[in-house]
Amino acid sequence: MRDIKDIRADINEIDRQMRALFVERMRLAEEVAEYKRDHGLAVHDPARERDVIEKNTKELDGEVLRPYYESFLQSNMDISRSYQDMLISQASAPSSTVACEAYTPTDLPTAQKKTEDIAEIKKTIRIGLGGLGYDITVGRGLLCRADKYMNLDRKVAIITDTGVPAQYAKTIAALCKEARIITVEQGEKNKSMDTYAEICRELLDFGMQRSDAVVAVGGGVCGDMAGFAASTYMRGVDLYNVPTTLLSQVDSSVGGKTAIDFGGVKNVLGAFYQPKAVLIDTDVLKTLDCRQISAGLAEVAKMALTSDAELFEVLEDGLWRKDISEVIARALLIKKSVVEQDECEVGMRRVLNFGHTLGHGIESLGGLYHGECVALGMIPMCSPAVRERLIPLLEEIGLPVKFSGDLMRAVDFMKHDKKGVGDSTHVIFVDKPGSFRMEKMKFTELVEHIKSRI
Repeated sequence: MRDIKDIRADINEIDRQMRALFVERMRLAEEVAEYKRDHGLAVHDPARERDVIEKNTKELDGEVLRPYYESFLQSNMDISRSYQDMLISQASAPSSTVACEAYTPTDLPTAQKKTEDIAEIKKTIRIGLGGLGYDITVGRGLLCRADKYMNLDRKVAIITDTGVPAQYAKTIAALCKEARIITVEQGEKNKSMDTYAEICRELLDFGMQRSDAVVAVGGGVCGDMAGFAASTYMRGVDLYNVPTTLLSQVDSSVGGKTAIDFGGVKNVLGAFYQPKAVLIDTDVLKTLDCRQISAGLAEVAKMALTSDAELFEVLEDGLWRKDISEVIARALLIKKSVVEQDECEVGMRRVLNFGHTLGHGIESLGGLYHGECVALGMIPMCSPAVRERLIPLLEEIGLPVKFSGDLMRAVDFMKHDKKGVGDSTHVIFVDKPGSFRMEKMKFTELVEHIKSRI
């Protein structure tokens, strides 16, 4: 038998080699972080991580070592992701959370060419709210035709964020009589009172009047902030939504909910304020990573489970990959029906909060996208039969099905839910796809219900 000193000497040599490999690995992580930052890609790509771990683990000889090697690989992934997050945060951190860029008729960039080869495949959905009604237009190549669907012959403040390709806002600015692009730092943490105040200062400095307009170009966070600013500036200016994530296209850009976070509570300050139009260009989805697409599909699954069993089957069969515009339109038809019946969420509209009560609590802890939190929030609110179908679907889409965080902290945030009435809240349950039931439930009962199912 070898002496333990010799064995440890060999281990030390391996550690020395691993140290050098670690430094090289992190150098490559820097290059990846730079690429993701420049191309607006999310750091976290769970589908790729699973693929890498599964492939490498299978190639390892020895069943006993495989779970340990899997844990080792996952640790490497977590460290690399954390390092990339830090690098991107440092590189993009501005002195202010808002940057402003003015455009005048003499220096407008050239918009995308309005050539015949851009396919304008359109679906128009009308939200019927009397004098507050508006059109949602879904299609390809619509950004460069924005002036056909929005009144841009005036001062227009285009509010976007650093996670959105800058060309989207510039394309719309080129179609405006006079435009100013206001760029906010991306992320839920910037959906704050400070950012809201800075946006309002920019609107005031731009000389915006009540006859002018705000255009939100981005995902749900950007839309919430821009909408809230539009609803309150001079008691309300026209608002247009140009959602650029799948989640915002199928849900948050429609229905008039605007909000910012305050006191650590999500969306606690807000208003119902309907846009004048919503423009959904499906071409922008090509720039999204897998994680963002998955987050958007969580909202589609939410609507399908409560209101459209056939759409749920479309998701199960993977048919959404063939025609995403059809899936978007079907989800919007569900939201249209609900919003038209209950504009200000006093009854029927609560169905759209399926999965959101717990989901918002989890989201308040940070680290997960909104859609990922909604996915986790739906699981305990389904019957066992539905969960047997839902969990494999969520896994296939790339969404989390297990919550490893601090459940009691999430529950504490959950108690600030806007749907709460005293010590109770309204919750949505799904016993079979395509239908739902609404119950008023004490928080203590809801907590026990969740703890036993997640």
